[in-house]
Amino acid sequence: MRRTNRGAGQINSGSMADIAFLLLIFFLVTTQIATDKGILIRLPPKPDPNEPPPDIKFNQRNIFKILINSQDKLLVEDEPLYDVSLLKDMVKKFVLNNGKDPNLSDSPSDAIVSIKADRGTSYDIFISVYDQCEAAYNEMYGEKVGLTAEEFRKLDRGDPDQKKLYDRAREIDENGKPQFPKQISIAEPTKYGGS
Repeated sequence: MRRTNRGAGQINSGSMADIAFLLLIFFLVTTQIATDKGILIRLPPKPDPNEPPPDIKFNQRNIFKILINSQDKLLVEDEPLYDVSLLKDMVKKFVLNNGKDPNLSDSPSDAIVSIKADRGTSYDIFISVYDQCEAAYNEMYGEKVGLTAEEFRKLDRGDPDQKKLYDRAREIDENGKPQFPKQISIAEPTKYGGS
């Protein structure tokens, strides 16, 4: 018997592309992609270039100043603050003063909370400070209508009853303008420290 010299066996690779394609689809479908939502802030409308900027006059005592340097240290109303969690109560006291203390705001509608950071400020401390200011306003609004801050935040403005509660908490008039506005100002960062 004569032996025939056959070539080495080959693997059928015709279905490899199908398998790779199915694996790709599997990983695309099952992978969860993290999407950062960022901070929801309503920006002011773009100014009309044909109109001069408005001349805004305000009393300095109505501005609650929070400064954050590049080492993430806080200066609140020209005093160092080492515990960010104390900020919420300080903001509430400032806003709800109603002219009682001459060093605090005249009224809630005049109070402005100003946050100014440095270019080297970390996002963590900035977000913590901003969250404390937001929490202060949410607590004030919730307390006005007998809700917690969390319950106030979850009000559905699509539901007419909950919208009435929301409007009452914010003291929104018939023109849709809040009489007790949330005025948190974020100033442009200074360029002193950090990168």
